[in-house]
Amino acid sequence: MLRLAQETLRTVLLVAGPMLALSLLVGLIVSILQAATQIQEQTLSFVPKLLAVGAALLLFGSWMLRTLVEFCHAVLGSLPEVIR
Repeated sequence: MLRLAQETLRTVLLVAGPMLALSLLVGLIVSILQAATQIQEQTLSFVPKLLAVGAALLLFGSWMLRTLVEFCHAVLGSLPEVIR
């Protein structure tokens, strides 16, 4: 049961990692540009982050889906062990 929880957390980090990292990087770049130009518009960082997450989803989407399908197969395959 503990192995299943560890594998679940690992899979969540793997799947969400690329989108979160790219969003963080874009947010940091936009914040630096806002500080340098002194443009303090709250909504300015939202659109680039949204576009970056969309691009990451297009780039990594098939890999993310494959990772989730493999995880689901592993979970469903180990279901008899978990039930015992």
